[in-house]
Formats: sequence, structure tokens, C-alpha cells
Amino acid sequence: MTAHSATASASAPRARTGGPREDGPKIVEHAMGWALVVVVAMLVTQLGLL
Repeated sequence: MTAHSATASASAPRARTGGPREDGPKIVEHAMGWALVVVVAMLVTQLGLL
């Protein structure tokens, strides 16, 4: 890496990649996770897989 590219990348703001954020509401994520569990359980019982 050249000195110019190292300096340019160090001073540029980092791009957001769409990953998880630390400041989001945790309760929504928790509720959506349980809703997914319930939907999968209903699908499994309706298809007779269990």
C-alpha cells in the first residue's frame, strides 16, 4: 500500500455495510426472533414433520 492510499483511507469516513447497529431497540429483534420460532413450529406441525 502506498503512503498516499494509506493516508486517504485513514482520513475517509468508513462506509456503512448494513450490519447490525448497537443503538437499535433490542426488544423488537427479540420479538421478531420468537415470531419466527412460532411460524416454523406451526409449519412443522401442519406438515406433520414432528
